Amino acid sequence: MTDQLDWISVGHTTDLPEGRVKTVTARTTSICLSHFDGQWAAMNNHCPHQRGPLGEGSIERGVDGKCWIRCPWHGWDFDPLTGKPPGGHEDSGQDTYPVRIEGDEIFVGLEPEPPHERTVSDQMAESMVNWGLRHVFGMVGHSNLGLADAIRMRVEAGELKYVGIRHEGAAAFAASAYGKLTGHPAACLTIAGPGATNLLTGLWDAKVDRAPVLALTGQVQTQVFGPGAFQDIDLASAFDAVTQFSQTVLSTSKHSELVSLAMKNAVVQQDVAHLIFPDDMQTNPSDAPASQPDGRMGRVAIKPTDEDLADALTMLNTAKRPILVIGHGAWDHMDAITALAETLGAPVLTTFKGKGLLPDDHPNAAGVLGRSGTPIASWFMNEADLILTLGTSFSNHTGIEPSKPIIQVDFERMQLGKFHPVDLPIWSEIGAFCHAVTPHVARPTDAADQISELADRWDIWRNEKRSRMEEETAKGIHAFAIFDALSRVAPADAIIAVDVGNNTYSFGRYFETKGQRVLMSGYLGSIGFGFPAAMGAWAATQDFDWLKGRKVISISGDGGFGQYAMELTTAVKYGMDITHVLLHNGELGKITKEQKSGEWPVWETGLHNPSFAAFAKICGAHGEKVVSSEKVEAALQKALDIDGPALVEIMTDAELV
Repeated sequence: MTDQLDWISVGHTTDLPEGRVKTVTARTTSICLSHFDGQWAAMNNHCPHQRGPLGEGSIERGVDGKCWIRCPWHGWDFDPLTGKPPGGHEDSGQDTYPVRIEGDEIFVGLEPEPPHERTVSDQMAESMVNWGLRHVFGMVGHSNLGLADAIRMRVEAGELKYVGIRHEGAAAFAASAYGKLTGHPAACLTIAGPGATNLLTGLWDAKVDRAPVLALTGQVQTQVFGPGAFQDIDLASAFDAVTQFSQTVLSTSKHSELVSLAMKNAVVQQDVAHLIFPDDMQTNPSDAPASQPDGRMGRVAIKPTDEDLADALTMLNTAKRPILVIGHGAWDHMDAITALAETLGAPVLTTFKGKGLLPDDHPNAAGVLGRSGTPIASWFMNEADLILTLGTSFSNHTGIEPSKPIIQVDFERMQLGKFHPVDLPIWSEIGAFCHAVTPHVARPTDAADQISELADRWDIWRNEKRSRMEEETAKGIHAFAIFDALSRVAPADAIIAVDVGNNTYSFGRYFETKGQRVLMSGYLGSIGFGFPAAMGAWAATQDFDWLKGRKVISISGDGGFGQYAMELTTAVKYGMDITHVLLHNGELGKITKEQKSGEWPVWETGLHNPSFAAFAKICGAHGEKVVSSEKVEAALQKALDIDGPALVEIMTDAELV
């Protein structure tokens, strides 16, 4: 009965000329609307052959003089008014819907919308939420629509947040940064084929830096696995090396259990987990319960043995010049580490990934050790008679001296003595170790006063930094001027995402931390990381009370920003409070430097750039260009004061890093 239908407006009579068809949507139903022979008709838009969109086809006259709607994909024909086929097809025609014209408005009658039928995707999305998933970065597409709709429902219920990105690589970097910052996984959503493969670089960044991430990829229908259908690639094999856990979701799977295993692997292993969703499986009905983490996770309480504690105390209490070297793995234990360092009177050196864990204005802070570090840290490394490392990976970029006596503490046993033997490897949660040894530390009476030495070394280094401003020429602003200014204006609790390139080295050397949290592409060292990482950090500030209200800053060169520049529109769309500091030197400066150092000709490192400040304005963000050192601080402060995306383009000299 037509009076029991929902009559839904799909447009106006002026929208479709005589003899044409178009696709319209009523609620979520895709309809082929036709205007033929002075009449209007509406039918199911999906050709029964391969769901080709009839509304994108045309009305064609056959050799018999009869007119047909011709499917644009494979040429199947249907009567424009009845949906009947000419015969010879494998179907009996298309379902049609009643049409009503009121004035010039077109209405299509649909049966009242039935209650939503819970699907496998719903069950799995509910399970993800139960396991603590809070944010998804992704791109909705043809092979993930069922899963995307389940995510949409969780978003509308206020249980999830979603960020639609412009490139899947940015989604993976954002999720990686989110995991590095919080220790909790975010998800990245893609289609099959190229969408999925675009994730791989960002997922490798997460894997090698031990960040939990959940990758959710669509896949072609199970019936066309293998023969080489459109966008059919072996995703299980493609993701095998980068994932700790990777499984295809099938109709016979224990769907909630797959989510539990994926989330548990991501959280416990601090690694990448991956679920592959074939298109046809996503909308299968399900009444099975969602999974819960209750009873699936144990407490983290790895404590050092009594023997290890005794040996550590013997070494600590006889050392006259002990130092601490802390890495990213120590970020959650800084109160305990700081108490131990103060009791020992020991300088605290950080790896580059650990920059900022101890503010540079703390009396025990010695800055960053290694290629991106300061001469302060190098001096104390050279003079030390004992090195205590906490949560460090012993990267060759850091330069921990292996000939020195070393105590290494890490909660991952595989990290202990990873590259070479150490004198005392201790398997322990870092905070537990520090709490156990600190009350029993007794400095030798003839121990060096390293804290006074630290103050002197900082004075020497700060004078050296200021003197480098004499090198500045008309070619561009010195990197020191930028990071000296940023050191003054960046909020002490800011989160700073740093890209790869000369800007990275300059940041490590010149920026003095006040408690800011620093994120970077550590072991992978991937250019382009900075801005997408800032998006991930901003998302985390929306999810966790301990991060709410913290300013997010990203830093890149022009080469790095160019990789994902269009994600600035994403930041504008979602109102992300991100201040981007862009060092513009017109080249891949780090590569130029490496070519010169290796005595190669400088080749193909120059860049053709727009005005990035103007680009920011076009995108809807704040943009400002700076060409003199004297104006850097004011421009940075102005950008930081803006509640939303802002970009400061600073013209720099590639030689002055």
